[in-house]
Formats: sequence, C-alpha cells, structure tokens
Amino acid sequence: MSPVNKQAIAAAFGRAARSYSQHDELQRQSAQGLLATLGENAFSQVLDAGCGPGSHNRYWREAGSHVTAIDLSAQMLDEARLQQAADCYLVADIEAIPLPDAQFDLVWSHLAVQWCSSLNRAAGELYRVARPGGKVAFTTLLESSLPELNQAWRAVDEQPHANRFLSHDQVTQALSGWRYRCAVQTITLNFSDAFSAMRSLKGIGATHLHAGRERKPLTRGELQRLEQAWPQQRGRFPLSYQLFHGIIERD
Repeated sequence: MSPVNKQAIAAAFGRAARSYSQHDELQRQSAQGLLATLGENAFSQVLDAGCGPGSHNRYWREAGSHVTAIDLSAQMLDEARLQQAADCYLVADIEAIPLPDAQFDLVWSHLAVQWCSSLNRAAGELYRVARPGGKVAFTTLLESSLPELNQAWRAVDEQPHANRFLSHDQVTQALSGWRYRCAVQTITLNFSDAFSAMRSLKGIGATHLHAGRERKPLTRGELQRLEQAWPQQRGRFPLSYQLFHGIIERD
C-alpha cells in the first residue's frame, strides 16, 4: 500500500452516507462471511473501526455489547448516530486510533483497511486497542476483485479505474508475527446494465482512486463501448469481489 489522501477518502464516503444502505449488498454478504469466520458473538466491549452508517454496530448492540464506533467520515458517523447504532462515536483514522491500549474484547473492522496506507500499521493499531485474549476481526479486498470492471474499462482507455488491492500473499505477509486464521470469500453481484454496476460503487462511496486522478463523465459512445466489453452472464452484468477475512488472536 502507498500513502493515500485520507481527506479525499473521507469526503467520498461522506457523500455516500445517505445512499449507502441502498447499495450495501456486498457489505451485508461479506459481513456474514466475517461473522462465520469469527464464530463467536459474545463480546462485552466492541470497537467498530470504519463503522460507516453503523449497520454492524446494531448487530453487536443487539448481542449485548457496548459498542464504540469510529470512522474517518464525520457524515458516516452522523448517519450512525441517526440510527442509534452505537454507544460512543469518534471521528478517527484506523492507522492512528486516539484510544488507550487494551480496551476492547473485539475489534471489528469490515471493509475499511483497504483504504489505509499500510495494512501492517492498521492491523497493529487494531491489535493494540484489543485486550489480551481478545480478537481482531477484519475484512479487506484482494487484488483479484472487480475483474469485470477492469476488463470493460480497457475498451475505453488505458487508465486505471479501480484501486489495486493487495494480493493474498501481501496480506499474509503484513500479518506475519501475529497468531491469526483466515478465510477467502468470493461474492458476485449481478446488475441489469454496466451503469447500474458502477453506480453501486458510487452508492457506497468506493469511488476514490488512490492515484488521485479524476475522470470526466462517460460520453454515450464510451458507455456503449464499456457495456459491450463487459463480460456478461445471461444478459446480466456481474461485479465480483474477492475478500480476505482475518481473525487475529490478541496475546
């Protein structure tokens, strides 16, 4: 991972705060995968690091946990407050969490660390605030995600239109030195057209490119070329994600 513009990331997710729940099918399926990998749901103190609008917070509160929610986006935290999703809220960067050591039985970070500059640094912070005997549960995207989007864009130009995520080997290397277990999950969502598939990314705020490049809106001809190049399945436009679920045991 390379240095990223945290303000731009926060702004992108802030713009999506109110629309997020309309486009969060990936998040819901992936969260179930992380829960299955975790295999437990009884934790007294939970930190949700990168909480978004708070959908996972409610899960833990309903399970009897006291939940602290942090996010880089103040607008996302405002949405979580509206949902009364957590007990405490804090605008914070996962790579520099402004909380004391050893506070939480579970540190949960679902589809957030891929926006960090360093997975090792982010995991180190998540590990630091977990109590001895506690757990860190996180999910991140792997480099083989969004192949359909990348293939389709190559029919339009040679510029990158999706972030390059870490490989499985790079993720495990970043976790070396900790006791952990992991699972890989592939989720494919299907859409009626290419525009709907891309709109699903915009709806959850996943539009910021680490490279910092912005593109003008697609022309009609470009959109037509992109749709023709999209690898369709029975008339549908798939969008595939490969996810790494990691559970770190806090010594």
